[in-house]
Amino acid sequence: MASRYKDKETGTVLLSFGGQWVSWTHTAVAYAAFLSALIVGVSLHFHKIVQNEWYGYPEEWFPSVSATIGDRYPERSIFMLFIAITSGPRFALVGLWYLLTARPGRTLPKAVAIAGVIRTLTCGGWTYITSTDDHDWHDILMISYLVFTIPWTAGCLALSPPNAKAIKYRKYLAGAFFGTLLPLVYFFIQHKVHRVPGAYTTYAFFEWSLILFDVAFDAVTALDFSTFELVIRDVNGANKGSNKSSVPAAVLEKEKESATLGVFSAGFRLGNALDIAADAYHGFVFWSVLTSLGVVVWYFPLWHMGISGYEAFVMSTISPALLGVKSIRSFVINNQRVFHLLSLTGLLAYLVVNPAIRLFTVSFGVSMGCLAWAATWFSDSVHPARLEARILAWMVGLVMSSVAKFAWYTNNPIWPIMHGDNGGWNATGLVLAFFAALRFTRWAPLQAENAVEKKSGSAVLSAFGISGLFFALHSLLSDTSTMILWVWDGYPIRGPVSNVHAWFTIAAMTSGLVIGTFRPGLVATWTAFGVGSIGAAVLTLYQQWFGYYGALALATYLMAISVPLITNASKKNPAIVFGLGFFIYNFLVLFHVWVVAYAFVPGGPLVREHTDWIMITTMFFIGAGVFDLISEQASAGKANICRRLGASGHRKYHVGILGLLNILFLGANYLRFPTNDYKPYHAEDRLFTAGIWTIHFSLDNDMWSSEYRMRDLIKELEIDVVGLLESDLQRVIMGNRDTTQFLAEDLGMYVDYGPGPNKHTWGAALLSKFPILNSTHHLLPSPVGELAPAIHATLDVYGTLVDIFVFHSGQEEDEEDRRLQSEYLANLMGSSPRPSVLLSYLVTKPHTGNYNTYVSKTSGMQDVDPSDWDRWCEYILYKGLRRTGYARVSRSTITDTELQVAKFVVPRPGDDSARVWAASPKQRDKKASESDVPPGWRFPALFNGEGVRGHFYHVFNESRYYKY
Repeated sequence: MASRYKDKETGTVLLSFGGQWVSWTHTAVAYAAFLSALIVGVSLHFHKIVQNEWYGYPEEWFPSVSATIGDRYPERSIFMLFIAITSGPRFALVGLWYLLTARPGRTLPKAVAIAGVIRTLTCGGWTYITSTDDHDWHDILMISYLVFTIPWTAGCLALSPPNAKAIKYRKYLAGAFFGTLLPLVYFFIQHKVHRVPGAYTTYAFFEWSLILFDVAFDAVTALDFSTFELVIRDVNGANKGSNKSSVPAAVLEKEKESATLGVFSAGFRLGNALDIAADAYHGFVFWSVLTSLGVVVWYFPLWHMGISGYEAFVMSTISPALLGVKSIRSFVINNQRVFHLLSLTGLLAYLVVNPAIRLFTVSFGVSMGCLAWAATWFSDSVHPARLEARILAWMVGLVMSSVAKFAWYTNNPIWPIMHGDNGGWNATGLVLAFFAALRFTRWAPLQAENAVEKKSGSAVLSAFGISGLFFALHSLLSDTSTMILWVWDGYPIRGPVSNVHAWFTIAAMTSGLVIGTFRPGLVATWTAFGVGSIGAAVLTLYQQWFGYYGALALATYLMAISVPLITNASKKNPAIVFGLGFFIYNFLVLFHVWVVAYAFVPGGPLVREHTDWIMITTMFFIGAGVFDLISEQASAGKANICRRLGASGHRKYHVGILGLLNILFLGANYLRFPTNDYKPYHAEDRLFTAGIWTIHFSLDNDMWSSEYRMRDLIKELEIDVVGLLESDLQRVIMGNRDTTQFLAEDLGMYVDYGPGPNKHTWGAALLSKFPILNSTHHLLPSPVGELAPAIHATLDVYGTLVDIFVFHSGQEEDEEDRRLQSEYLANLMGSSPRPSVLLSYLVTKPHTGNYNTYVSKTSGMQDVDPSDWDRWCEYILYKGLRRTGYARVSRSTITDTELQVAKFVVPRPGDDSARVWAASPKQRDKKASESDVPPGWRFPALFNGEGVRGHFYHVFNESRYYKY
């Protein structure tokens, strides 16, 4: 078809084929690829493609996209043929969109075009590499495709030419696409985790809807490309930005701004984006160093078994009190770069081998960081936009820290307890931190010698508010699993799970920060404070999903109130606000440890088990800050206090970083999603290996995080069921960690965390290769000493129900506590008619005292080896099982306690089970040599003799075997 325009009259030739037909061709061929595969698949292999790992027809009656286009001939070949044809129009569509939207000096069209090209390539990747071909690469390419769909969609909305119909369709289709993701994930969880019949069929419908919406979104370009002829010309001037629509340009621009939250409305500059990213990373470094302080302090009382004196280093945060001296204040403000760089010594600490010197190094980094941030906030308080940017960098850094901890299974990769051998990225983090600190301090100070302090309001009330806010952020939001574990109460699962639902915490934090930034007047009210307080109460008092809803409300409020609260505090005397604020914060941290460590600290019994008091005190202090903030609003005028600062331009970059962090979190979430298809090591022998280990809060003798070393030993010993004691790390002083997440996911095991951090124990956890059908948590009688936690779980072991008890007894000094606990546990074990195993820490000698309560007719339990006289802490008891082996494995330098393991064969129902239950002690305890037992019953030879890495069979210098 010849053009009816002449080149000289109508402008520049862009391309030589019709624009709108590119869109229509792309749409038709893309739909043909998927729909033809669906039709052929249903016609030829219906029952096979609706079958999944749990159910088939008739429970599942519609195939998923992946099943349809996956491995079967001929539908896979037909699909790939059409997808190959689609690639040409697809690349042309991306190119035409760039030519249509490009403007001189604008970066966004280029960025969107690059995202479109990468998105196209990754689409080809996941469609041609199926999960059967290479599961990891299929997942990586699929996640990448979804990630790049976000900037492509947002960019197309932001760059839409003035075409009202196209903008409307894009908004609807983009909303439909992203709105479909939530039910898609929900029904996938119902299928994968809860194994609900028919859930995968519902999931499949949402998955197909994503395909339809995705292709339809790109089809809208046909409405914009109609401005191009056969020989592509700009006949309407669309690429010059002229408005041919009947709708005024201002209205259309506002509609686009609304659709994209104004993120692109003020223009995009790569340099500015990198600067804001550096600021956020510097905030991440502060939170990384601050959260590491508690862990390195905790090492010392842990090994001293009481107060060591090193606890005084928690006070290193009160360094802002030095700003009360004007000469020091002036020096610090004028040399902010120096002090921010000095704070990086907290990252250098991983190079220090000596634990005490490492603690000194970290505490110095913390003190410099607190001093530098307080000085920066105070200096920038005269410039509202810059101050807000600083506060957002600090808050986004908290979100980044939580995201990093989730990706590293609750450890932070740049903590001083990390290094290359246990997953640390310390050197990389340090290099990035150095350049980020340089960029963060790129601005000259705004006030120093003649600093202006705000005279209105109360600095003391602001200090109270800062103390409560900082403690709440640190203790509840520095790890996404903390509040989830507060509401955890065992199996069957009736609440959130850390590696499935943790993103909800990040979403609440993100939402709260955005609200606090864009609508500070909405959160600086008593109504908002009331909502946050109700959330705190619900989190403290309730379990399961209802308790977590309170957690999400509290998380949203804490992040939202942070911006106005810190803004108000920054304008007052920094020595009082931040010096006193951090001082009170430190007492809240100690209070928060005292409630569980009451047996080891002076005055501890006064606050025993009073997490509720901590929450009340925290909200009271935040309320004091809110009172000061609201009082100032009343005197200065709310419009003045809470005025919008959108013109500053930094907000869009912070929102963008928050969006990117959420995407990265969801990517990590996808990779960590549980498979729930775990296999025991010796199923052919109906055998399982059980172990008990006191892991000393996952810090080894040299102050390194010990998860990797524990993982290696548990895996090499082929342990199927293991009880972990001293495993509750969800406190500030322990880094808000959860070792069980890494061990369970890496080893392929189900996990029960045990009583949560608000139950005031040192922790008891259970990991199992076998499904946990039911579990209950118990706090045993402890009238004087520390609380004694226990788990009673029922496992499905080769089709037989087996009860597992995990228990940590009270201290040696508390005899009455231990007597009462032994009676409670004996009755609990005796109440089970099923085969059972106790994995425990009993604090008793064999055959004396409370031992005879645990091993008694009341409990029905037998000792794993009555002849082993050299025991005091760890014991394994059992009943109704054929015990075939027992070993004690040295700890090396991982912890202060050995790992005890035993092997059991589950008898078959009927006569075999009856013989096992009726066996006499003489029959049960008859020893055998290793050569007399089947190979599947034997312990690994790896640990014979000197063993490996300091682990070997000790006490007996061999493993023991039994056969009857």
